[in-house]
Amino acid sequence: MYDVVSLGILVADAIAKPVTALPEKGKLDLCDSIGLYTGGNAATCAINVSKLGLKGAVLGMIGDDGFGRFMASELEAMGVATEGLSVTKEKGTSASLVLVSPDGERSFIHCTGANGIFREKDANYDVVAQTNIVFVTGGLLLPSFDGEDCALFLKKCKEMGKTTAYDVCWDSTGRWMELVGPSMPYIDYFMPSYEEAVPLSGGLTEYGEIADKFLTMGPKVVVLKIGKKGCYIKTKEGIEMQVPTYNRIKSVDSTGAGDSFCSGFLSGLSKGWDIEKCAKFANAVATHCVMAHGASTGIKSMEEILAFMEEEEKYQG
Repeated sequence: MYDVVSLGILVADAIAKPVTALPEKGKLDLCDSIGLYTGGNAATCAINVSKLGLKGAVLGMIGDDGFGRFMASELEAMGVATEGLSVTKEKGTSASLVLVSPDGERSFIHCTGANGIFREKDANYDVVAQTNIVFVTGGLLLPSFDGEDCALFLKKCKEMGKTTAYDVCWDSTGRWMELVGPSMPYIDYFMPSYEEAVPLSGGLTEYGEIADKFLTMGPKVVVLKIGKKGCYIKTKEGIEMQVPTYNRIKSVDSTGAGDSFCSGFLSGLSKGWDIEKCAKFANAVATHCVMAHGASTGIKSMEEILAFMEEEEKYQG
C-alpha cells in the first residue's frame, strides 16, 4: 500500500552555473558545474513523501530516452514507487535547461515533452487502487490532461473510495476555472496558492470569500497557501483557521515550497491527524524546504520535523 500517489508533471532539470551570457554562435563558454536533477511537481511531492518516511508513488509520463531513464532511476533511489510511470516513444521526457547567473538569478529553456501528451487513459489505476490519497499536482501544466480528462480521473478515484487532493500551477493562458471547474465536484482537498486562487475565484481577494466560492463547487476542504503567513483553511462543516508558519527561519531558496507544503499536509492526513496538525506540519515541511537550495534538499524525516515544531512552538507560544 502507498500513503500518497502523486500525478502530474515530471521534469529533468539540467542546471548550469554560473552563466554570465549565452555564447555566440559556434563558440563555447565555460561554467563551474552542470548537474542533472529531478524536477516537476509530481516528482517533488513523491520524493518529499518518501523522505518523510512514508510510501509515495508517482503517476505521469516520461520519454523512452536518457532523461526518462534518469528520472525513473532517481525516483526509485529515493524510495518512490515508479510502476505508474508511462513511457512513450512519441515525445521526449520533459526537460529544462536552467541557467544560473553569478547573482543566483535563474533563466529557463523548457521543453514540455511527454507531459504534454499524458491523458487519463495513461493513468495506472492498479497503482491508484493501492493508495488512500491521490494528489493531482501541476494542474494547468498538463495540456492534454487538464479539464475533462482530469475530471474523469478524479471521478474514477472517488468511485474507488479514494481521498483526492488537487493543486494547480500558474495558468499563463488565462483559462483557469474553465479547465479546473470540471474537476471540482471530485476534489476533497483543494490546495491552490493565494496567488492562483485569486484568478481561479474570478478576482476575489478575501480568504473567506475565496474559500466559500470554491466550497460551493464541490471540494470539502479549501487549503490556501499564503506564503510567509502560513495557510488558511475552511471546510464545508464550518471549520475555519489561519495557521501561521515558522518565520524565525531565514529563507534560502523558495523553490518547491508549495509542493513541500502539500506533501506535508497530505502525509499528515495519511497518518490520521486532524486538520490543524496537518496544517502546522505542512508549514514546517515547507519551512525546511526553503532552508536549503533545491525543491527537496532540505526535507527531513517526520520525526525530525515534529521535533523542530515542538522546539519552535516554544518561541511562538
